[in-house]
This record gives sequence, structure tokens and C-alpha cells, in this order.
Amino acid sequence: MNTKPTFTAIGLMSGTSMDGVDAAVLVTDGEDHLETGLALTVPYDDGFRARLRAAIAGTGDMEAVETEITDLHRDAVRSLMERADLSTAAVDVVGFHGHTVLHEPEVGRTRQIGHSQRLADHLGIDVVGDLRLADMAAGGQGAPVAPVFHRALAGPETRPVVVLNMGGVANVTWLGAGEADLIGFDTGPGNAPIDDWCWRAVGRMYDADGALARAGSVDRSRLARLLTDPYFDRKPPKSLDRDAFHARVADAVEGLSPEDGAATLVAFSAETIAGSARWFPAPPTRWIATGGGRHNPALMAAIAEAVDGDLVDADALGWDGDALEAQAFAYLAVRSILGLDITFPGTTGVAVPRTGGRRYFASASSAGTLASR
Repeated sequence: MNTKPTFTAIGLMSGTSMDGVDAAVLVTDGEDHLETGLALTVPYDDGFRARLRAAIAGTGDMEAVETEITDLHRDAVRSLMERADLSTAAVDVVGFHGHTVLHEPEVGRTRQIGHSQRLADHLGIDVVGDLRLADMAAGGQGAPVAPVFHRALAGPETRPVVVLNMGGVANVTWLGAGEADLIGFDTGPGNAPIDDWCWRAVGRMYDADGALARAGSVDRSRLARLLTDPYFDRKPPKSLDRDAFHARVADAVEGLSPEDGAATLVAFSAETIAGSARWFPAPPTRWIATGGGRHNPALMAAIAEAVDGDLVDADALGWDGDALEAQAFAYLAVRSILGLDITFPGTTGVAVPRTGGRRYFASASSAGTLASR
């Protein structure tokens, strides 16, 4: 029986995705007690996606978009609480990631837009945000931060195992037999280049069911050029901005048909995911796929062919592959208020394990302090 106090938390994630807001309920002690609850995704409408893209590109109103995205997260929490029949008093904390518009770990900069204090005041619930900043201030990459949740979720069975998350960027968590056997890093592109290509080539937000890629052929010479990026030879810890490969990708697929461009970019993501295994201390017996990329059959087929070990959809294990990142931020918020570590030398490169996050009190007029341990 668990004798530690548990907290009911709601996690929020939009990350680098242009899809929408994921929200999830989690009851946890911040360690090994996990009770997953309801989750939902609130899609962005096309108008907001356009405003968000413009703001990131420097041609839109970032301040207005930041307020709007905060309120979209607020509405997602309210919808989730209504569906889960949760009162304000029943929720202890909200873990808020915000939307990443800049990530430059080589110069110690990262920015996730969203007003945590506004969110706390509107919801009447304390919010933990800024979960990457203490790590970066201590010399870490600031990403990835979900591996400690993956460790708790996976438990001790069937290791070594890899949790593969495919958002705009793809990242992996390698879990070995011991609690300290924890490695995480960004492998390279996830959905971002494929989605951006679909938008430019055919005016679609993404390649539904991998139809474009499955109808095309991989241009092997162009793929080989993409794979020469020095990032892939850099030893972890390492992390990426969503648009890190934007210029290289645009040049590599210029002139290809929509189908061949999509097929080539699917191969790019799959090959770089498989190539990440060179940095694992031991080969995994299983790769557990989470995130939006697992809904692309062409990408999943390419990864399954490229990796050693079985590739399984997280849903097949009873996990919620769409809610996992939101659940992770609920978990991290609880660990933050308990002063527990959230980043580690093997995940972000920080010198020693660190807690992090900033707590914004719903009744306060000013934010809490950045965790410093």
C-alpha cells in the first residue's frame, strides 16, 4: 500500500506541435505511484495555427499569440475537469509546458510561450511552469525532461527498453536495469519536416495515414545528404529546436513531387531514430512508440524496418500514447513542488540531478521562485 501523500495533477502539453493542446489527469506521489485518468486533445483551429506560425516566423504578434495560447490551455483544463467531474478544490496543481518557439541549448536559451500566472489566476489552481529553466541555468540542455516519468511508467520489467516519442522532434529514453540507468536525448526530426512539407506541397497540415509517403519513393541521394548533418554524430546529451533542419530539408527536397518528398522525409526521420541506438549502452529489446508520429503508418513501418528490437505502439501496453507527454508534465509538476529531481546527467547533461520549475500561486500577485537545487 502506498503511504506517501498523493496529488491530483493536470498536465498540459503543446510542445512544438501545431496540432493543439493535450491535457491529462494524473494522481501521483511524484515517485512510483501513478493513476492515470481522463485525457483530451483540443485541436487548434486553422486561424490560430496561422497566427502561431506567423509569430514564430517573426511576422506576427507574439504577445497576442501568447495570451491566446494561454487561454486555449485554460479552456482545455476546464473541459477536462468538467468531463472528469473534478472541482477546482480537487486539483492540486497544473503542470504547464507552453509552446516552444525557441530552443538553443548551445547558448543556454529556451522559450516556451504561455503566461503561467494568468493561467493560475483564471483557473484558481496553482500552476508549475518553466520546468526547463533551472536545468539550463546549471548548464544542462533543458531537454528532454520526460524521461523520469517514462522510468516510473515503465517499471522494472523488460529492460533495457526505449520509449520513443515522436512530436515535431523525435526523442528517446533508454531505460536500463537500474534506477540510475537513464539516458534521454533528441534523435533528430520527428513530424516537423513531414508536416511542413505537406503544408508547402499540398496545403495539408500533415500526411494523413501516411498516404503521400506510401505513394512515393525515397530519393536515396537526397536522403544521404540529409544524414550528413553533424548533429547525428554528436554524442548525447543533446537536444534540438523544432526547425533545426528546416533550411537543410528545404534544400534537399526542392523539386521533388509531393509523394517523393514525403517518402524521403519519412525515411530521414526513421533512419535518424534508428541511428540513435549507437549511443545506447545496450540494445533495447523493445521500442515503445508514443506521440503523434505513431499515427503515421508509413513512418511506423519505416522505423520498424530500421531498428533492432520490436516496435510497439504504447497503446498496446495499456498506455495512452497521445496523452503521455501531458501526463509527464503533471508528474513533473508534483516532483517540482516536492523538491524531487527532474533532470539528470544522462538526460540533459546537467552536472548533478536537479529539481526545477517555478510555482505560480493562484492567489498570489507575483510568481514563485525558480528552484535552485
